[in-house]
Amino acid sequence: MRAPAKALLYFRSALFIPILYISWAIFLILGSWLLLPFVPRSWAMAALKLHGDVSQWLLRVICGTKMEVRGREKLLPGPCIVAAKHQATWDTFAPLSLMRDPALVMKAELLSIPLYGRFCKKFELIPIQRELGPAALRQMMREARGRVAQGREIVIFPEGTRAAPGAAPNYKPGIIVLYQDLKVPVCPMALNSGMFWRRNSFLRYPGTIVVEFLDPIPPGLPKQEFMQRLESEIETASERLRLEARRELEARGLAQPATAHPSFVDKESRAVRE
Repeated sequence: MRAPAKALLYFRSALFIPILYISWAIFLILGSWLLLPFVPRSWAMAALKLHGDVSQWLLRVICGTKMEVRGREKLLPGPCIVAAKHQATWDTFAPLSLMRDPALVMKAELLSIPLYGRFCKKFELIPIQRELGPAALRQMMREARGRVAQGREIVIFPEGTRAAPGAAPNYKPGIIVLYQDLKVPVCPMALNSGMFWRRNSFLRYPGTIVVEFLDPIPPGLPKQEFMQRLESEIETASERLRLEARRELEARGLAQPATAHPSFVDKESRAVRE
């Protein structure tokens, strides 16, 4: 990494982090009136989307990290499941503003965070206690049926947690349970956010985070066929976006973030060698 580019990267990132968290605190405090029982949930959801837009604006202005959306027309207007790749904290707030009325499947322990947990309940998200095993899936299904009845999008990260760009995928059974029970289409969502918002690092790289909605998968497919199609489409598109991001970072004189999984084979490098 070139010295001037490295210095600017560290300066921007160090400036962004405290400003972002201060903005989140302001949102929680000033928006606390939205928690009142008589305030419609739709008002709180509008505030949630505004929060995501403001956070992304700060990221663009301070760090030079833009967001590009592709295939938005493939996001269905009715109830559906959005199965999204998960690489960074960014995925939990910025893309939500692209959807009508998202209900995110989230870790139940987040509900214990003061004020933040109360907002999650107001948004009527879907908490899951993963340590409960099969009971957690049953709980998730009860919540998800109610959200689909409201005409909302169920947003789930099929891998259950963040994975570094290029890491070997590890899809969990929750997405299969939702698909078979809810009988609604699944909209796969690929992205490359982890190339710019690195896990376990405060650095925020300049460039373009791409969110790409892929062709919807209709309900009713056999379990194995559905999982193969879902994983193949999300991983293929996310890998293409990863390579696209790498080229952009290299053009800016920034080092390529390392791949987390040692068995990963860089397809682009292999193609060059061949």
